[in-house]
Amino acid sequence: MKSTARRQSYGVKGAPYGFLLPATILFALFFALPIGYALWLSFRKVKVSGLGLGSGARKEVWAGLENYTDALTDSELVNGALRVLGYGCIVVPVMLGLALLFALMLDSEKVRLAPFTRLAIFLPYAIPGVVAALLWGFLYLPDVSPFYFVLDKLGLPQPDLLDGGPLYLALSNIAVWGGTGFNMIVIYTSLQAIPAEVHEAAKLDGATPLQIALRIKIPMVAPSLVLTFFFSIIATIQVFNEPTTLKPLTNSVSTTWSPLMKVYRDAFGEGDIYGAAAQAVIIAFATLLLSFGFLRAANRRQKQEAAR
Repeated sequence: MKSTARRQSYGVKGAPYGFLLPATILFALFFALPIGYALWLSFRKVKVSGLGLGSGARKEVWAGLENYTDALTDSELVNGALRVLGYGCIVVPVMLGLALLFALMLDSEKVRLAPFTRLAIFLPYAIPGVVAALLWGFLYLPDVSPFYFVLDKLGLPQPDLLDGGPLYLALSNIAVWGGTGFNMIVIYTSLQAIPAEVHEAAKLDGATPLQIALRIKIPMVAPSLVLTFFFSIIATIQVFNEPTTLKPLTNSVSTTWSPLMKVYRDAFGEGDIYGAAAQAVIIAFATLLLSFGFLRAANRRQKQEAAR
């Protein structure tokens, strides 16, 4: 009887680990192992001896930090990072500003058709990024876009949105159109969690809806704003689908427009998987550093406000 009870006790205690086992295996196979392999490749390189005509003349050797040094001094990677920085300066403020505005409007008592409006704003997020980029890409082409047809009939100028500076606006528009709905839902959910007593107390004190939004709602959903900003930073650094999809439609998007595009080109176009692995590790480290720094600054500010 004791042995049976002991086995049952072990079975109950081991049940959570059994449920976690499939997820752990998938995590190890498709996340941890690829990361470890990329780290290993980033410290390797191919050494060619003799004429390099046979397989024996090419040998994989230890490279140390050589791949990282080459990546950090690569002008194409640096220029791609600067382009993404300019892209992010447009996308993040506009997308989060619209998400906050829509969430506050939907949280208003006077809003009508709130479920339909909420679904309409969120719906673009459900469209895959490649499909959204193709959709907007054809709308940007003067020969097939209805917008250019209307501008032509009205006698208005027809700017080329896929060339030069306007390209940043064209790419940013795709990201804002697709990402605003998700961020709006996150902020709106936090607004719905604010107790009704807080709103009633503010109304009794004579606060207007604008004052309630600025002085009560926005400060109380600050954690959600931090979370959406955190996700937006990661998505901006890892931008790949939009410029890659628009590349066949314009000559202004190069194969190295963003850092991830350069990693893809070096790995599968140039065949330099070792240098591409080092670049990928640098991008991942930069993402981690920026995210950690932002979260630490946000937590420090919250502690200072709580101390007051």
